[in-house]
Amino acid sequence: MRPSPTPPSEAADIAAEVTGLLGVLRGRAHGRMPSGPVSASQMRALLAIGRIEGGNLRALGEALGSSPPATSRLCDRLEAAGLVERRLSVTSRRELELYLSRQGRALLEEVRKCEADELRPVLDAMPPEALGYLAQGLAAFRDAASLIVDGAAGARNDDEAATLPEEARLRIARPA
Repeated sequence: MRPSPTPPSEAADIAAEVTGLLGVLRGRAHGRMPSGPVSASQMRALLAIGRIEGGNLRALGEALGSSPPATSRLCDRLEAAGLVERRLSVTSRRELELYLSRQGRALLEEVRKCEADELRPVLDAMPPEALGYLAQGLAAFRDAASLIVDGAAGARNDDEAATLPEEARLRIARPA
């Protein structure tokens, strides 16, 4: 049985409700993390830097919707915590590129594991057919959101993804 079409406004209401529930689950996951607290704005920045690896402060500010001074201060704190590295650009001596440090990558992996542990019981409670539809819908949502967040270069359709090597497909499914 195929799901009936849902108007975008109704889908937006459902998505907003789901993101609220995901926020609760995410908060529970972050509370269980042994690595210590990272603020919500720092976590958003780490996730964005993982998506734009090698991007500059301007790109990070655009991704976060943040002003240049606020973005710079946030990166200062992340660098001081050992989570982010700023490197000189190979193409421009005046530009710095942002990269996750080994510790930053480990933190994101820990976060994803804790979040998956919180999500697993919810997903286990779903009927298999609904879980399949959810996976399809989430993949479509991810691709559409990538168009908005990263621009057209960030999104790929399933046919393109199928031709990529496995490690690249995993990156598309779960950006670093």
